[in-house]
Parts: sequence; C-alpha cells; structure tokens
Amino acid sequence: MKLKMSIINRLSVTIILFFGILTATGCSDSTDEADDTIDIISATEAEKYLETGDLRQIKKHKQLRILTKSIDQTWLPRDGQSFDDELNSAIQFAKSINLKPLLIYVDRFEDLIPALNEGRGDIIAANMTITDSRKEVINFSVPLVHSREYIVSRKNDNIRKLSDLNGRNIAVFTNTSHQETLEKLRLKQPEIKFTLLQGDLSEDELLDMLNNRQIDLTIMDKNRIDIISSYREDFKNPIALTAERAIAWGMRESNKQLVQEANRFLTDQILSTKQQHLYTDDLEQIKKRKTLRVITRNNAASYFLWRGELMGFEYELVKKFAAQHDLRIEVITAPTHDAQIPMLLEGKGDIIASFMTITDSRKAQNIQFSRPYHRTVEVIISRSKDKIIHSLDDIKGRTLYVRKSSSYWNTLQNLQQQGHQFKIVSVDENMETEEIIDHVASGKYDLTIADSHILDIELTWRDDIKAAFTLEREREHAWAMRKENTKLHKAVNSFLKKQYRSLFYNITYQKYFKDLHTIREYREERIDLNPKGQLSPYDKLVKKYASQYQFDWRLITAQMYQESRFKPNAKSWAGAKGLMQVMPRTAKEVGINNLEDPESGIKAGIIYLDWVRDRFEPELSVKDRMWFILAAYNAGHGHVRDARRLARQQGLNPDKWFENVEKAMLLLSRREHARKARHGYVRGSEPVNYVRNIRKRYYAYIQLTDNGR
Repeated sequence: MKLKMSIINRLSVTIILFFGILTATGCSDSTDEADDTIDIISATEAEKYLETGDLRQIKKHKQLRILTKSIDQTWLPRDGQSFDDELNSAIQFAKSINLKPLLIYVDRFEDLIPALNEGRGDIIAANMTITDSRKEVINFSVPLVHSREYIVSRKNDNIRKLSDLNGRNIAVFTNTSHQETLEKLRLKQPEIKFTLLQGDLSEDELLDMLNNRQIDLTIMDKNRIDIISSYREDFKNPIALTAERAIAWGMRESNKQLVQEANRFLTDQILSTKQQHLYTDDLEQIKKRKTLRVITRNNAASYFLWRGELMGFEYELVKKFAAQHDLRIEVITAPTHDAQIPMLLEGKGDIIASFMTITDSRKAQNIQFSRPYHRTVEVIISRSKDKIIHSLDDIKGRTLYVRKSSSYWNTLQNLQQQGHQFKIVSVDENMETEEIIDHVASGKYDLTIADSHILDIELTWRDDIKAAFTLEREREHAWAMRKENTKLHKAVNSFLKKQYRSLFYNITYQKYFKDLHTIREYREERIDLNPKGQLSPYDKLVKKYASQYQFDWRLITAQMYQESRFKPNAKSWAGAKGLMQVMPRTAKEVGINNLEDPESGIKAGIIYLDWVRDRFEPELSVKDRMWFILAAYNAGHGHVRDARRLARQQGLNPDKWFENVEKAMLLLSRREHARKARHGYVRGSEPVNYVRNIRKRYYAYIQLTDNGR
C-alpha cells in the first residue's frame, strides 16, 4: 500500500483555521513563521515504525497518526462549514491526550482500513460511514454526524423516484459504502447499472465528470453535498438512497483504550455544541462554543485563497484576536456588502471584519463599532490617460459609479448637496470595488471613488488607472458587533488598542498594501546572455534539476526570472522565498529548510512544479499542460480548476489556456463568478500576465541558445 506525501499544504484550511490560531496564542509580534505543530509525512517516513498496540503503546511514540484521504481539499470556506471539520476534531483529540498530530495521507479510500490494521496509522478520520462489513474488521467511535446517501445528477436530469434509475449507470468509488448501497439496491432493481471508479478524485472532479457526461449519475453523502452547494449550482440530489447513517472515526479492534478516550472526547464535544446556527449572545457564550464567527467579504483586502493559503489583512487581524481568546474561526462570506449587517443582527455571525466604514446610518441599525483600526482617505479614480481631472470642479457633468449601500454613495450625495454637479449611478451590490475600478479602466464606467488602501492594491499590478485627486475627509474603518454584545465589544477594543500600529499590525499591513509596490520597482532586464554566456548565474543548477524532473531548463530559467529576478534572497508579499518563490511550509514538506540557498531554492521550486504537473491530465497538449502548470504555480491549481470549469460553462475550450481558460481566469475576479467557484475570488490578471511573460521570455531564451545549448 502506498502512502503519499502532501507537497502543497493540503490542510491549509485546517491548519490556518484551527491550529494556526492555537499556536498564535500568546505569541509575540515576531515575523517568524509559526510552527503549525502538525506534521505531514511521506511514505518513507510513515514506514519508520509500525504500531498495532493500544493507547499506552501509541503514547510511547508521542504522536497520534491520523489516516485520511489524499485529496487536495484546499478551498475557500464561506459559510462556517468545512470539509476539514472531522480532521480538525481529530487534531484536537490528539492534543487533548498530549500527543502530537501526525497526518498520513492515503491515495485511495479503500487503503485506509488496511493501513490502520497494518499499524501504519492509529485512527481514520475520512468521512467514513459505519457499515456492517467495516464493523467486522475495525472499531468505530461514537458518531460524529449522521448523513444520508443521495443520488447526484445533472441539473436538467429528470429523476424523481427510485424506478427512474432503471437502465441508468451510477458511478461510485470501489470499496465504499456507496458501492454497498448500490449492490443492495440492485437486488430489488436489477435494471440499475453501476461503474466502479478508481483513483483519488475529489467531489468537485466527480461533479465535473458528471457535467461533462463522462459519467451518468453518482452518489454523495448529504453532509458533503451541503458544503459543495455553498459554491456550486450545477448539480442536484433528487433522491435519498439510505436512511441517516452514522459517520465516525475508525480504530483497530484491539484499541479499546483509544476508542474509550475518543468517545469521551467526542461526547464532550458533541454535547457542548448546540445544533442551531443563529446566536446573538456575548463573549462568554462564544467562548463556550470555542468558535468566533466572522462575517466578511471574499476580496483582495479582507479574505482570499492564494497558493492554498487563506490570506487577507482582516483575516490575519481577526485570527490574532481569536487566538488570544483560544477561539477557532468560522468565516462566513456575505453574498453582498449590504447583507453583512442583517446577517450580524440575525445571529449568523458574531463580528463583521471587512473594512467597514463607520457611518451614522450604520450605527442606527442597532450595531456598535469597535475603535478604529484603520484610517483611509477616499479618492476619485479615473483612467490613467484622463488628464483633465484634478479637483471636484473638473468632474462637472461626469458620472461616478458606486454601490448604493457603500459609504461612497453618502460621500457623493453630500458633495452634490454642496453644489457640485455630477451624476451618481448605482451598480450591482454584488460588485467589489476592485471590479468597479476594472470597469473604469476598460471604459465601461466613467469614474468611481474608492478608499486609498484599495487603490494601493490595484496600483501594484496595473497602470491603466490612477487617483485623479483625493477628498480631504479621512474615513475610519472598524469591526461591527451587535449593540448588546458589550463584553465582546470591550475585548475587541482592548485588542485593537494594543495592536493598532504594533509591530504585528505594521508588518501585516505592509504585506498586503505596501510591499507589493516592490513588484513595480523591478528593473526590466534585457533578454540576453550575460557576459559569461549564461542565461542566469544558476544555469548549471537549473539544468541539473530540470533534467532530473524532465523540464526544459530554459523554461525554468524564464520562470525563475519572473519569480525573483535571479535574487536568491527575494521574499514575496505572501511569504514565498528564494529564487523560485516557494512557500516555506511547502519547502519543509519536501525536506528543504533554507530557501535562500540557490540550490535548495531551485530544487524546491522544481519539485513543487513537478507536483503541480501531476494535477493536470497528461492527455492535454504538451504546451497547454505547461501553461496550466505555470498558472497553477502562480495562483494555486485550485483557481485553475475553477477557471477550466468556468471556461466550459462559457463555451470556451477548457483544455486550452490562451484565449480560453485565461479568459475565464479573468472572470473569477468578478463576484458573480467567484461566488460559484470552489476557491472563490482570485485576481485573475496575475496568473494571466505571469504565463504570458514567462512564455515570451522562454521563446527568447530558445532563440538565444540555438534550440539546444
């Protein structure tokens, strides 16, 4: 049986949402990367010891080996639900019995029980349904959740009852409870057909196969369907095939002590968690639930997914607050800006953290604001070629486009009341300010207004817009809470008073709103051989590892230039380091610690590039597969998957990058498309420009080296 190492952080959501918070508790404002306290191991490391003993023997190793399915589960949590809830609980359980969590990923679901019984792991946490056949070979904990199995079909499929399944072919994975369900169903309805799938496809890949008509029907558990439905609308689940069945952790039959401890932990956890999802209570009750529910928006300033990591200034700030109170975070992304306050008042979240401007009209809605943690000025934004706007007098007769619910609308109305003559047009409430700015750049909109920090982000990668002029009044941003939550309000204010302009605050702010400006400071070098007849100072090292992993060394060199301009000590705004700008956690998972060492940095980048290559089917054309790989290296392969799915929906070719998937990638910066994408918002211009720039330099390098040197 093969165990697989996670090259990219497959548990980014788990680690950041849960353990990233716990390890931050009580930490200083150090800029060093926090230890996740979780190891993810390779097949070789997993075979260092086999242990089939009970809890006493397990504790001798000082770690709990958690077996789970090796599917990339990076995604953008948006309504408090997570694919990783079960794994989070297993990690908590390990800590509760003073053991270090050790995550072991198994390629195929059917390999989980053999791995457990062979002693390669201690507990299975993989959405495993309790079945009679499984109870014969392993022990189960008390149930974590109960769920039904449902037929899943395309949106336009006309299935209403079980008899409609006759003659249909249902695809499921081998050795799963879904297979057992179909085998029992066929005893009653022999006309039903089914196909057994092999491999490690995710639910999203399975749904893609369904919509591409590669399979006819499939089966999914309702608890997974509920999560996927938060971002996909291209399937339906018309028929339940089973009653509610228990999903639990699996342990060896001989592990009576471990089962007893697991049951004690789960019972306490389940009993202390209320089933309702609407809460309007204060800090004491929030601490009892051990979870802070944060309402925000999925955009480049507040909360987004990048290279498998959850990021955003608001996200990092509120995560630190939660850590100080030993709380986990549940992120709930509001569908529109004006939905945030109603969601808070209804009890769907505890706090709004989304650069909300303090206004009297918002205060009147039974909410209270924290002390300000950010100050900004509003700027009128025009196209960069618009040379005639320098003051309010110059926008006479012009049109400004903003959301009606935004503070910008009030600003513009006040200016009109002062006698300034311009037109205000309201835009869709789903639109982010970044998208409105993009419409100004394209000429679709005339002018808009935005906070200076949002403009800062945009100006780091584009030069087709500018701040025409700045309005004098300073605006304050704060977190919002319900008026009656006085203790939460007090705790937030205490936190913000300490953190505002602290080392942590300044470094985090610099990371999201200032450091990106260094991108524009890079001096464009000539595409030429250097005096030594080399493309770079590292040609020998690049050739060594490119050959080992079957890449064209000139392509790697072109990518290395794009990433770091051949600077071994380069560090990106997101924390990536070295010549190939690899994330430190990714490097650790391949056994590399010093990314600033040229050889180590190049090796880590090429190993990661090789891992990304495996995420795309080899049947793609050689060129397009390479462009997909580069786009995925830049933005994360999850965003590329989303773009390919969207390309298909838009009538574009999902197997071609240029003029097809790259167009869909650009659409993912628009709210209407990002909300339906598993990985949410992405600033699509970055991977699009990234691939184009590397291709241009690569072709130039080919000419310089005479197609072979």
